[in-house]
Amino acid sequence: MKPTPLPKQKNLRADCAWVIYQILEQGKSSRDCLERVQRRHHPRDNAWIQEMSLGVMRKLPILQHWLRELLDRPLKGNKKVIEHLILLGLYQLAFSRVSQHAAVGETVNASPYLGGTALKGLVNAVLRNFMRQELVNKPIDNPIIASGLPKWLYKALEDAYGQDADAVREATNAMAPIWLRVNTKQISITDYAAALDAVDINYSLSSEHADAIKLEGREDITGLPGFEKGHFAVQDGAAQLAAHYLDAQPHERVLDCCAAPGGKTGHIIERTPELAYCLALDADENRLKRVEENMTRLQHTQTNLPVIKQGDAAKPETWWDGQHFDRILLDAPCSATGVIRRHPDIRWLRKSSDIDALAALQAEILTSLWQTLKPGGTLLYATCSILPQENSQQISAFLERNADATLVPVIKTETPSKPGRQILPGEQQMDGFYYARLVKSLSK
Repeated sequence: MKPTPLPKQKNLRADCAWVIYQILEQGKSSRDCLERVQRRHHPRDNAWIQEMSLGVMRKLPILQHWLRELLDRPLKGNKKVIEHLILLGLYQLAFSRVSQHAAVGETVNASPYLGGTALKGLVNAVLRNFMRQELVNKPIDNPIIASGLPKWLYKALEDAYGQDADAVREATNAMAPIWLRVNTKQISITDYAAALDAVDINYSLSSEHADAIKLEGREDITGLPGFEKGHFAVQDGAAQLAAHYLDAQPHERVLDCCAAPGGKTGHIIERTPELAYCLALDADENRLKRVEENMTRLQHTQTNLPVIKQGDAAKPETWWDGQHFDRILLDAPCSATGVIRRHPDIRWLRKSSDIDALAALQAEILTSLWQTLKPGGTLLYATCSILPQENSQQISAFLERNADATLVPVIKTETPSKPGRQILPGEQQMDGFYYARLVKSLSK
C-alpha cells in the first residue's frame, strides 16, 4: 500500500483517520502515529484523538462488517484512507458520546483534508444509511467478528483457555486503569497519596503492590502532583511485580535485559539503591533514549545506577564484560497479547506466524543469558503475553534442556510441567503478564 502523507492542514477527524490508516495499512504502531498527530493539536484534544483512534482498533471487525454492507465496492489507491475516515464516523455513531449531527457533519467535512473532496457525498450517504438502517441494533451472529479480535488470536485463546476463553477475550477488550508506581526514593506512598487527596484525585491502594496507586479515573499524567520531580512512574500493577519477584539484594550485580522504556529498571533501583551494578540493556537505540529520559525524571542519574547500554541480548559477547550477574530480569520480546486492552492496535499488528518466531527468539535469548548468570544466581523470565507457547511451555522446555536450572516458584501452585505465574488481563485489574523464576545450580 502506497504511503499516505500526514494531511498538510490539521483536522481532528482527518488526522484520526490518518492514524487508523497508518496502523492498518502501513503496520505502524499507534504510539508513533499518535505522537506525530497529537503534536499538531491543542492538549485538550489529544485525549479525544486517542480515544477515537484506539476505539476503532477495539471495534474494527464490527465496523468493517458494517462497512461491507454499506459500501458497494472498496476504495482503492490514494482514496483508501477515506474508508478509514468512514470507519471513524461509524465508531462515533455507534460507540461514542459524539452527537449524530457532529459525527456525520464533521466527518464529511474532514474528507477534503485527505484528498477526498469528491467523496464527501459518499461519506455522507454511508453514515446516513447506517443510521437509517439502524445497523447498530442488528445482532452480529459471527462470534469472531463480535469479539473484536483477529481470527488467529480468537482461536489461540480458545486453544489455551477453553471454557474460560470468552472471559479472557472480554477482559482483553476492557479499558485498562492507570497504575502509578510511587518513587519511594523521592516520596513515601503516604505522602504521595496525600498530594492526590489535596487535588481531589480519586485512587485506591493495593495489598499486593507496596508502591502502587491505581487511579479511579482518566487523568493527564503530566498534570499530576510531582510529575516533574519524578515522584512517580506510570507502570501497570503486573509489571510492578517484576522487581518484587527479582528481589535484588544490596551489593549485587543486576542485568535488566530488554529494559526499554525503563520502568522495571527504575523500580529495581528504588527498591535496592545499594546495588553494586545495574545494567539496563536494550537492542533499540531509539527506545534507550526513553530509558535515559525516564531515569533523569526519576532522578536516578544522580548515582552510577543504572548503566544504559545498547546490545543484542542474544549475543552477550558484543556487550558483556565477563563478570557474572547475581540476578537477571529478562523481559523477553513477546506478542504483547496481555496488554491489548491498553494498546488495542497490537491485535492488528501481530500475525499468527509471529508467535513461532518470537518463541524461537525467546529460547535463544534465554540460552545466551544463562551463561552470564553466576552459579546460585537468579533469572526472572517475564513477558506481557498470555499465550502458553511464549510462557509456561517456553520455561518447561528450558528446564528440560538445562540440568543446572531449577524452578523457584513465585506462587504456590507452580509445577515443573506448569511453571510460572500467568496473570490474565483484568486479574486484580492488572494487565496480562507472565513470570517464572529460575535459579542456577552451584558449581560442584
